[in-house]
Amino acid sequence: MTIAERIERARGLDRVAGAARDAVQGVLRTGAVKDALHGVWLGHALHPALAQFTLGSFVSASLLDAVGGRTRESSTLVAAGLAATLPTVASGWADYADGHEEQQRVGVVHAALNGAGVALYAGALLARSRGGRGRALTAAGGALVSLSAYLGGHMAFRQALGPNHAEAVPHTGPEDWQPLGPLAEVPDRRPVRRLAGDTPVVVVRTADAVAVLADRCPHASAPLHEGELGEQDGCATLTCPWHGSVFRTADGGVVHGPATAPVPRFETRAVDGVLEARVVTHPGVPAS
Repeated sequence: MTIAERIERARGLDRVAGAARDAVQGVLRTGAVKDALHGVWLGHALHPALAQFTLGSFVSASLLDAVGGRTRESSTLVAAGLAATLPTVASGWADYADGHEEQQRVGVVHAALNGAGVALYAGALLARSRGGRGRALTAAGGALVSLSAYLGGHMAFRQALGPNHAEAVPHTGPEDWQPLGPLAEVPDRRPVRRLAGDTPVVVVRTADAVAVLADRCPHASAPLHEGELGEQDGCATLTCPWHGSVFRTADGGVVHGPATAPVPRFETRAVDGVLEARVVTHPGVPAS
């Protein structure tokens, strides 16, 4: 069993992880700031992009010091990493607060290692301002943030915190028309689950419009047919039942995070009173 697997199973971390989650959720409520930190505007999670810059700056500084490079260049890299730390941390906590228990256990250890590493790099700059070299501090800091990066990779690629959980639908959903049942049996303003071939979908009927989307939230695979219908800016919306992501029913677009990717949509038609649907294989192309 790997170190990361041991951490994700360590229930003793739940008290600290839960307190951190509650604190973040108390500060970051649904709104523009939370959406920005998740990366809704970017179309994918913001934290990994920021983390690469921050980590790259820190580790590059450590490598320069290790090979005897000039402290001026190393200090510039450390300063760049420190400057990027706040937005990197803020975006990471935003994602963390909407994760599941195993992700949050790894997340608090990830955060603790990063905090200690940042403190060491800041200490190196302080030591240099007083005439010291600080190379032992950057070496220790590099070791800590590298271990933290390993845990961050585990959360992203093993525990799937951040990736689009509905990415496969446009590639695996049916490209030919599939019957979803009589159109008359689709209730008004109540999401219902149907199968388009083997692909679960959610059907939403509002006024004279019928929308069919994948029944999987891109954020964490929640069943969207259990969500609530609403309206924003004159558009019908569907809210995820697990973490509150909000999507437009017309095209699956993200209105509010934590989801950053749209819900895959299906084209619809009625034939002899039967609702039919097929997956949109090129999501960027408007529905016909």
